[in-house]
Amino acid sequence: MESVLKTIAAATPKPAQDDLRSQLVSAGIPAPAVEVSASKTPTGLDVDAIEAAARLDKDCVMGEIRAGQVSVTVLPVLASGKCFVGDSR
Repeated sequence: MESVLKTIAAATPKPAQDDLRSQLVSAGIPAPAVEVSASKTPTGLDVDAIEAAARLDKDCVMGEIRAGQVSVTVLPVLASGKCFVGDSR
């Protein structure tokens, strides 16, 4: 996931939610395993950072793009079976 996010961030430091999801799925991550945070605030502004997660068994590979920089970490799956709390697509 890290290499995919770095490629995306290099091309678009603030990718849109649907574009990020599409590129992760195109890279081979199964669509049902991908969660992506919103790329716009409720008032239509760009977010400071966009996050993506891919569930892998009992772990979530979490990635963030902030100002064109990428960070990745692994966290446990939540009790809900998801990687994110709240709404994501």
